[in-house]
Amino acid sequence: MKNLFIKEDVFLTKKRIAKLTPCTKALWGKMRVDQMLAHCNVAYELTYEEKHPKPNAFKKFLLKTFVKNAVVGPKPYPKNGRTAPEFIIAEERDFEEEKSRLFAYLYNTEKLGKAHYNGKESNSFGKLTDIEWNTMFAKHLDHHLKQFDV
Repeated sequence: MKNLFIKEDVFLTKKRIAKLTPCTKALWGKMRVDQMLAHCNVAYELTYEEKHPKPNAFKKFLLKTFVKNAVVGPKPYPKNGRTAPEFIIAEERDFEEEKSRLFAYLYNTEKLGKAHYNGKESNSFGKLTDIEWNTMFAKHLDHHLKQFDV
């Protein structure tokens, strides 16, 4: 798994993203490439912006108990897995804008570095280690880049 706190790994991840075009088709699933980029941006929106409401205490308990290990653990995501409502992108998005946003989020994550994330509170899962943050970001991106064969 790539370490998105390391410049070289961010560069390689951006190279994969740069191979996408507005016409790139998915190998599985229902998302178009513009939706996939917007979907991947949600993980960063939850981290850097106040765009999405925070879960209440009960929902956070459920997420920490039943979802956290699947998201921050090393086991790859299954194809066609369930998606949290915040991550569902139903409408068409501007491909170039979403790609640019994703590049900016990757740059910001690398720039802030692992020390910034070690012990940082996640909206959904409570405090995470830098390794868990990286796994969450990198595994999700890798899953969807594979979905679009890059």
